[in-house]
Amino acid sequence: MRSLLLGTTLLVAGTALAFAQTTDAPAPAPSAPVQAAPATLANDLRPTFVVQNKSDMVTSKLVGLTIQNAANETIGEIADVVLDEKNTVKSWVVGVGGFLGIGTKYVAVDPSALKLARVDDATLKATIDTNKDQLRAAPEYIYLGKAKTNADAKSGDAKPADAKPADAPKAQ
Repeated sequence: MRSLLLGTTLLVAGTALAFAQTTDAPAPAPSAPVQAAPATLANDLRPTFVVQNKSDMVTSKLVGLTIQNAANETIGEIADVVLDEKNTVKSWVVGVGGFLGIGTKYVAVDPSALKLARVDDATLKATIDTNKDQLRAAPEYIYLGKAKTNADAKSGDAKPADAKPADAPKAQ
């Protein structure tokens, strides 16, 4: 009985304290969409936030997007996006060849070579002025930490240094 009384007392006291607290009400949301600048740090070092514009493209919709050439032939797909220290796109990692990810070769393509366009509100299209053979002939993109060292290559059971990782690529 005592524990029931103690529990009820704590519950009532906690509820009273919760109602007694005052908080600043957030500013009402604007009724019309606002064009906002990219997220930056304000003077008080708190991040400011932005809304997505219709022209924005998010990487979750780009990775896996098939790439076509001028003849509308599918020649690869976007496997990854490489950013530099200024957070700008340094290269597109393109997967070419293979079947269901097995035997796929990854090559890095200059960002100016790949053209991205919005077909409609939900569809993106990637095109490049090259063909599958030229992509296959390009140097392979090796993810940091995935390349084998010379010591690993000399051991009898190690794969060669140019062996592709068995799993899907992961950004470093």
